[in-house]
Amino acid sequence: MHAQLIKLLSLSGLTAAIFAASSGVRADDAHAPTFTAEPCCNICPQALDAKNYTTRYQQNFTTLVQAQGDWLFRTQEDLRTQFDTSPEGYRRMKELHDAFKSKGIELVVVYQPTRGLVDRNKLFPAELAKYDYETALKNYQAMLGRFSQMGYWVPDLSPLTNEPSTKDEQGHDFYFRGDQHWTPYGAQRTAKIVAEKVKQVPGFADIPKREFESHKSGRMGKTGTLHNMAAQLCGNTYAIQYMDQFVTEPKGEAADGDLFGDSGNPEITLVGTSHSGKNYNFSGFLEEYIGADVLNVAFPGGGLEGSMLQYLGSEDFQKKPPKILIWEFSPLYRLDQETIYRQMMSLLDNGCEGKTAIMSQSATLKTGANELLVNGKNGIKDVRNGSNQVDIRFADTSVKTLHATLWYMNGRHEDLKIEKPTTSDTDGRFAFELRDDKDWADQQLLAVEVQGPEAGAAPQQVEAKICKRNVFPRAAQNTAQAGL
Repeated sequence: MHAQLIKLLSLSGLTAAIFAASSGVRADDAHAPTFTAEPCCNICPQALDAKNYTTRYQQNFTTLVQAQGDWLFRTQEDLRTQFDTSPEGYRRMKELHDAFKSKGIELVVVYQPTRGLVDRNKLFPAELAKYDYETALKNYQAMLGRFSQMGYWVPDLSPLTNEPSTKDEQGHDFYFRGDQHWTPYGAQRTAKIVAEKVKQVPGFADIPKREFESHKSGRMGKTGTLHNMAAQLCGNTYAIQYMDQFVTEPKGEAADGDLFGDSGNPEITLVGTSHSGKNYNFSGFLEEYIGADVLNVAFPGGGLEGSMLQYLGSEDFQKKPPKILIWEFSPLYRLDQETIYRQMMSLLDNGCEGKTAIMSQSATLKTGANELLVNGKNGIKDVRNGSNQVDIRFADTSVKTLHATLWYMNGRHEDLKIEKPTTSDTDGRFAFELRDDKDWADQQLLAVEVQGPEAGAAPQQVEAKICKRNVFPRAAQNTAQAGL
């Protein structure tokens, strides 16, 4: 079913036109057929009730709002007015920035404006009246300011929210009408603003320059995630939205077969969400407007941290880190997910690779809990959380989930689960710092247990190490929004 049902009102008019044409009569002498269009689908009452969004995935869409044409919005995400995180989230973000800075890497944060901020004019008057755009914009800009106070380079994308009719001069929408992703045209307009900020970063002048140009390469069809969710809840379907696709190439070098030409390895890297994937050509537009090579390591389904963690653990990063790292993400993601930062901080210094192990063991994991590392088998060692990290490597590089329990001398324990995106290229490695928030820093580690394979699966070979972690700059525990 298409988004607009076309109803033929006058079959006789069409018959007359055909008869006139066959009789040699001019087309403008005959009566043209007349058509009217009716909206295809209004979301059903079930889609308006949050309790019907039962799965973790569905809850990302709570709750759908009908807008003009085939436009749909999400109440919690697209029409949010709050942009914030917890004091712990601010502490971790500040700490991460300072750790990168200590290694000579400048971080650029691309914090996307919501669909509500950019496309609010698509809402029906009643919904538009309920959406407090002024508060949303003020809080969005305040969050950009907080990132900047932490030391990040932060492009101000708020002007995108006031583009005429939320379209560019050719009338192209910034976001898809039934999907959370920006269109290639939205990616292009964002890249222009980001590029200007990148050019202000110290050290940019020393990065090899290169001219790029973008051109249309075809058309893409987008089956929107919001439309799909409405279909799940209501049983209706929507038309595929088609949009231009682009490709970016070095000027005069499209066929030379040399990915980076004379510039060597790129000194600017892009990590991020599926918005940075090749479908939208965000990295290509960045190259065009920055005038330098950009290594794009983002992949679909990576979320906030997926491509960042994969990149930090890669040989590319460890042997030749970039001068500038562009990190793209949306307000959808919580910034106080402690386990993410523990992994980033550990991988930033390559975990236990090349370091003296305080404790180590190779083992074969069987189904159930496996005691992997025990403090005391060879004498009690000082393994305080605040100065140590764990590096676990599975021989099977396809392993994407780690279930572990960390036991402490006083009987306390931490259950830890790390899941890598199904779309990531994994290496079977899980490196993370021991927990140091609140009163965890002085805890003495007793043992590490790891869950083995499911019943009936083959045993898993694994190697685990505990070593000292790098003493990166650490933000104060009481870092809060007002104190940044």
